[in-house]
Amino acid sequence: MTRTPLAAWVLAPLLLAPLLLASLLLAPNTAAAQDWVPMRAARLQALDKVTARITILEARVGEAATFGTLSIALRACNGRGPDEVPDAAAWMEMTDSRAAPGSPPAFRGWMFANAPGVSMLEHPVYDIRVLECR
Repeated sequence: MTRTPLAAWVLAPLLLAPLLLASLLLAPNTAAAQDWVPMRAARLQALDKVTARITILEARVGEAATFGTLSIALRACNGRGPDEVPDAAAWMEMTDSRAAPGSPPAFRGWMFANAPGVSMLEHPVYDIRVLECR
């Protein structure tokens, strides 16, 4: 078994550091390529868990859509550019007409099409999912 001299272990990182730095500086800016584009409307999938009825809803930014006792106010909808992986993110506020007066909304926040489990509506009867922004 041969041993590597201690100098090789010390010099290797010093020699490779400039190469790593150069590759990072010359790499394309991937963050700029993943910008969100504001859209005017969203397609939502609504599920009634009691009847197993699935409905596709069209909601426009600034307007409200209804499904059962839910009122869904779409505040923003952003999508990816045509040359990127499709994804959508929608800022929504949902209220249930059966909730007690003065109670907080059933949901308020961003929902993501490619990651529905990150932020989702927790409701005993309804489930809402973002499909796409248009």
